[in-house]
Amino acid sequence: MTSRPRYADHRAYVVPDHLGELTGPTAGVVTLPSHLDWSEQHTYDLSDEAQAGLMYERVIREAVRPEDLRLLNAAVLKRLWRRIFLPHRARQAWESRFSDLTRAA
Repeated sequence: MTSRPRYADHRAYVVPDHLGELTGPTAGVVTLPSHLDWSEQHTYDLSDEAQAGLMYERVIREAVRPEDLRLLNAAVLKRLWRRIFLPHRARQAWESRFSDLTRAA
């Protein structure tokens, strides 16, 4: 049986040039635009680690342009990095550009 190609294995993921570009909120409630999250739960409380992690997963997976990453914060990303679930290619793209993520958390 041949495995079928998966979308996540061929999709191009948006990665910023520098982690310093990620200056999004570190607290409060964030509502994602529909092109990043079309689910019923599109509002995330950053004080809840599980909700923050889910929001970061969705933004990284669904970003189609660098501006979409404006909702992320470098310090929060480093704290959550090992706990968030990402497609292999997305994680690989980010870690190949930012080796400090592999040492994060």
